[in-house]
Amino acid sequence: MEIRIKSIHFDATEKLQAFIEKKTAKLEKSFEDIQKVEVQLKVVKPATALNKETSITVDVPGNTLHVTKTCDTFEEGVDQSVDALKVQLTKYKEKIRNH
Repeated sequence: MEIRIKSIHFDATEKLQAFIEKKTAKLEKSFEDIQKVEVQLKVVKPATALNKETSITVDVPGNTLHVTKTCDTFEEGVDQSVDALKVQLTKYKEKIRNH
């Protein structure tokens, strides 16, 4: 599984990148055949609350799953996005199994 992290208009810290890699690696427990995970971090309108936008795109065979969350911190956004993706991956896995 390939993990790509893009930080738009700022530089993500090593600590943040390690956190993202650790969290997204857990997605493989929900679905084994993940080909690529792309994480996009963006600061929207600086100096306001809820200004950290986290987008995660997961490529699986035959489909692409996407989640976008806006939170106060990137860690919180990644947490929520990964949780939402686990649900999507589980549903997708069931759908494949039923066909």
